Parts: sequence; C-alpha cells; structure tokens
Amino acid sequence: MGKSDGSESHNLQKYGVPFYGAAWVPYSHVRSKLLSPEGINKDDNDSDGGDRNGSKDEASSAAACIYYVVLAGGGGEGRSGIPNAVVLSHFDFASNSLSDQPVAKLGTGSDLPYRMAVHPGGDGIILICYFLSLYRFFEWDEVKSAEVHKLGLKESEKVLSQLENVGQQLVLAFNSKGSILATGGEDGNLRVFKWPSMEVILNEAQAHASVKDLSFSPDGKFLVSLGNRGHGRVWDVTSSTVVASLAKEKDEIFVSCRFSPINDQNPVLYIAAITDKGGSIITWNTTSWKRTRSKQVVQEPVSSFNISSDGELLAIGMAQGDISIINSTSLKVQTMVKKAHLGIVTALALSHDSRALVSASMDSSARVTLIEDKKQSGGLNLWIIIFIILLSIAAYFMNDKGIILT
Repeated sequence: MGKSDGSESHNLQKYGVPFYGAAWVPYSHVRSKLLSPEGINKDDNDSDGGDRNGSKDEASSAAACIYYVVLAGGGGEGRSGIPNAVVLSHFDFASNSLSDQPVAKLGTGSDLPYRMAVHPGGDGIILICYFLSLYRFFEWDEVKSAEVHKLGLKESEKVLSQLENVGQQLVLAFNSKGSILATGGEDGNLRVFKWPSMEVILNEAQAHASVKDLSFSPDGKFLVSLGNRGHGRVWDVTSSTVVASLAKEKDEIFVSCRFSPINDQNPVLYIAAITDKGGSIITWNTTSWKRTRSKQVVQEPVSSFNISSDGELLAIGMAQGDISIINSTSLKVQTMVKKAHLGIVTALALSHDSRALVSASMDSSARVTLIEDKKQSGGLNLWIIIFIILLSIAAYFMNDKGIILT
C-alpha cells in the first residue's frame, strides 16, 4: 500500500481472498429488517414496545451514515491453502479507511463464490459457487456485545431448489425493487423468477450461446442480456418475449450492461465494450432501442463496469488494475486511478449516495475510492473566475477615473 505524509493509507486492504464480487450493503434496509418484529431476538420480547419503536427510528437514521462492503471469492476447491469466503468490511468516510480486519468472514468450504447478488431490500446475498454449480443464500445477522452491535452474516435455511442442477451459472441480478431475480448460464439458458417465491417468469434455453451479463430497467419492465458473442437482446419481462436486438459494430465485444437507475420516461442503456483500441461506452435509446452514441473512454480492456444509483457516474475496472470514474452525460473521465490494484479488477460498485467506489481484484485486495464532487469544485472555480473578471473591470474604471495612480 502507498503512503502519504508519513501515514499509511487504509482505503486499500488485503484480506487473503482473491475476490470475484463486491457490493455495498444496503445497511438502512438491513437494519430495518433486523429491528422488525420478525428480526428481534426472542430474548428481547420483554422490552417495552414504545422504546423499541423509538430505538428503531433512531437506529434507522443512524444507519444512513454507516457503510459496509461485502466481498466474495477464494482459491477454489484445490489444495492451494487459499480460503473460499464471504468477507464483510466496514468503511469510515472520516478517515477514508476500510477496516484492516473483516467485520465478519464466513467460510464456504470447498465452494468458490464466483458471482454475487445483494438483495436491494436487505433480504440477503445469493452466491454462485463455481465448478460445483451451487447456489448459496446468506442472510444478514447482528452480532451483539456489551458495547456495540455489529453487522454479521449467517447461512440461510432457505433452499433455492429451482436453481439446483441447472448447470454453471455466470451471472445473476435483482431488479431495483428486489421482486425479480434473473440468472444466466454458461449453457446460454436465461431464467427469471419472482422473488422470494421463485415462481418461474421466463425460462429461455437458447437466449445466447453463453450469458455474460444482465440488467433490469428501472421499472423492471425490460431485461437486457448479453452473450459471449453475437448481439445483445432486450426482453419484455411481462410477456417473456424479445422486443429488440442490440447489434454490435465492427470489432466490438460487449462486456457489461447497465440501465440508468433514474426511473424517468426514457432511461438510458449503457453498454461497456472492448475494441482493438481499448474500452468504449455505447448508449442506447430505450424507446427505439437505437444507438445514440459511442465513445472510447479508456485505452485498456474493460474487465468490470457499473453505474451510480443517481445515474450520473459510470465506473470501469480494467485488466491492468486501473479504475476510471466517468461522467455519464459527457462520457468524459472524471477520475482515473492508475494501478488501483495489482491484478485484474473483477468487480466494482458505487455507494448508494454516490460518494465512493468500492473495487475488488484477484490480487486479494479491496479498495474504496472517494468521489470528487465536480459540481461543487466546478461551481467554486466559476465564482473565482467571475470575481477576477469583476475585479479587473473595477480596476480598469478606477484607473480610468484617476482613482488609481499609475
């Protein structure tokens, strides 16, 4: 880790696990669930209900200022000695630091967590385990002590039987409300379920040769799927039909897709692509499903991609370990961090308030990068420029009237 002003930087930590997945915990939702009647420990049932409701409101307000990141990965089922685990870490904005030791670390035995989806409403985490083609579901827990209550994890008793014996899955995603779950397989099979009932909505055996990425529109009406080759496809979730095809151009390889999360009349679809010149962002009109723009944004191959909850920022991770934060309107790079990691950036996610970016790598590192507020700094610079212009005008007239002697 790098050093600054003689003190060690703690926004980058290594936890001894090669990471494939990274996400911010929706802690305010998690905390609300833990404080709900169903989540309260039976040992606390003798406490006063009014006090409980008051503490719940206070805790919910405090939860908005608490940040956790969850990471998943491992060394596989071999005898490398590298564990397979889900890691929970706390991030402190004031000191710009990740906890040097995990808040919680839950081993998964010989099962390698290869992909991860965090339920947006706080239900828990679904993991895809590689090689064995297993799904494992984890719920949030609260570790209580005399001094502090810490967030934890526990394996759920919930069994996702609809996902058993379906072959290796490469991607899974919830819609924004957490009411629908989609999974994509190495065999090209696309499955969509209602959550948590796991009622089948869509089961398309030949969606692609292999499903690479999935993204729901803000209203959950559409689902975009990308394959390892060929065009992307747009699915109407209600009718379970393909409504559009997203064509590639020239040497493009589609890597990842994300809708702008803002639920307006016409959200934008962003696709990160690799070309022979590096990484590009392609935007699509979600009414006509036509391309509206394509721009090269980085010179290295894209390995991971995501978007902020307000739709204003895009984040790209690269094979050489760099990360880039991009303005979604201008598609100009706002922040570039060279060698943010020593290995390929496997996953990244922006916090719910767009203040920070968490990134993870196969070099076993996790990093949080604070987002510079360009609006505030840009506004300040503009006022400085205006002040200098006004000062120059005043000096000119004062000199012209002889007030200032030259």
